[in-house]
Amino acid sequence: MASIKNLKKDINNVYGEIIEAVYVWELTNPEKDNKKSQKIIDEAIAGFDNLIEKVNQKADDSKKHFKAINEELEKDANKLVDKLNKL
Repeated sequence: MASIKNLKKDINNVYGEIIEAVYVWELTNPEKDNKKSQKIIDEAIAGFDNLIEKVNQKADDSKKHFKAINEELEKDANKLVDKLNKL
């Protein structure tokens, strides 16, 4: 069960760091419009909720299930970081 706990921590940390980076960007760029950055935060929160829900689902092959969640986390995080870098 420790792997589930660690996966939940990873999900929380990754999305938390992305949201924190968006807030830092907003503070360092007060003259720019924040609509796009707020959208990134909304996507991060939705992604977090989605992955936590998937972690809590029962699975026949838990190893595959958690590996797929980890891959989805990485893919989604990279997508959000790319959007942040384009701001």
